[in-house]
Amino acid sequence: MEFVDILKNLPEVKGPVEKKLGFNVKLKWTLIVLIGFFVMETIALYGLESNSLQRFEYLEIIMGTSFGSIISLGIGPIVMASIILQLLVGSKILNIDTSSPEGKRFFQGLQKLLIFFFIIFESMIYVLMNGLQASPGYVPIVILQLILGGLAILFMDEVCNKWGFGSGISLFIAAGVGRRLITATFGFLGPEGNFQASGKAIALVISLINGDSQGALLALAMIVSTIILFLIVVWAQSLKIEIPLSYDRLRGYSMKWPLQFFYASVIPVILTSALIANLQLFGGLLQNWIGHATILGDIQGGRPVSGFLYWITPINIVERLITGSWEWILTIQLFSHMIFYMFFAALFSVFWVKTSGMEASNQAQNILNSGLQIPGFRKDKRVLETILARYVMPLTVMGGLAIGLLASLADVLGSLVAGTALLLGIMITFQFYQNISQQHAMDMNPALKKMMGV
Repeated sequence: MEFVDILKNLPEVKGPVEKKLGFNVKLKWTLIVLIGFFVMETIALYGLESNSLQRFEYLEIIMGTSFGSIISLGIGPIVMASIILQLLVGSKILNIDTSSPEGKRFFQGLQKLLIFFFIIFESMIYVLMNGLQASPGYVPIVILQLILGGLAILFMDEVCNKWGFGSGISLFIAAGVGRRLITATFGFLGPEGNFQASGKAIALVISLINGDSQGALLALAMIVSTIILFLIVVWAQSLKIEIPLSYDRLRGYSMKWPLQFFYASVIPVILTSALIANLQLFGGLLQNWIGHATILGDIQGGRPVSGFLYWITPINIVERLITGSWEWILTIQLFSHMIFYMFFAALFSVFWVKTSGMEASNQAQNILNSGLQIPGFRKDKRVLETILARYVMPLTVMGGLAIGLLASLADVLGSLVAGTALLLGIMITFQFYQNISQQHAMDMNPALKKMMGV
């Protein structure tokens, strides 16, 4: 059997026969996947020793997972496979024409094969390098559970892509961020079930009652920064360029073809965040394995205190200023973190557009297939492509830089949950809302339609 045949026969979730699924069908499958995700989060790995899982808190949010559960791998293997394959294709090391149907199928098959590899590889790395320490004699059992959990996440993502609303990766991240945001705002239980003002809204009230001005200011700053970030992201999501179009067979009818400022959507931030998360995870595992810090950095309590990772890891400047612990050396760390995010967000934005069929040529073909044309111009794909090319790549680069800057600023403002995670949660939720309102305005339940303002 040839390699291409292997890629074509990899296990997959069968897609629907219908070209367009109804709202109720998509809602049903999205809820099934979401409930399954939350249930699997509660299933602890059998044979796992008592681990210090608090150090994985940031990675949990970015990777859409819960460390110590059967889905500890989260979306890590999927995102890592996507990053590596996009870099190889974008740099032309792998020459795959993703604009053709055959090339796109080959790309998707190769990506899935790479995901299988990373599921097995990361499962072994987690356990053998004592990231998740197994009890004596239980190493193979823990590895097997991680592999099964990784496969479950992969196929749940496919179910969501083919039968639900959008990407399962996005859904898992948004669900994790939403749960943590509610806990961070209104949480009142400690680790042992006793009362603890872990939620900042409750901590603010208690601090005011006790006359703790610094505690009240810290809690208020986190709440306010979260609200400001929410408003900025929603406003930035509405920025777009609209190309005027008209129907070639219906005179007098026209429409506008929107090109979002964040042209590559939230994908560049997911990939950049996952890159940092995986570097941090690998640095911590490598440090545990060899017994001392590496060039990646010295990881203490889940955060790097030196090395390369220290300079790209965000710091809470608001908290530092309030507590009077600001040092000018942190300015260099702040700028290096911002530059790293902006560079890789722009890079992944370009690679994503080139490999996902969002280039000017694909947009031009979509417009022609819809029976549309630009008024005053000849109905020709080359003409449309030339006009769209003026906007697509500039929007890709500028949108990538802007979303990288926004993500890096979100990280240092000290919001209720990790800034990048909150940014992802807001953007993903807003995109779910936009997609549902645009695609299902006619077949949506009247009560839901009224609630969403459609």
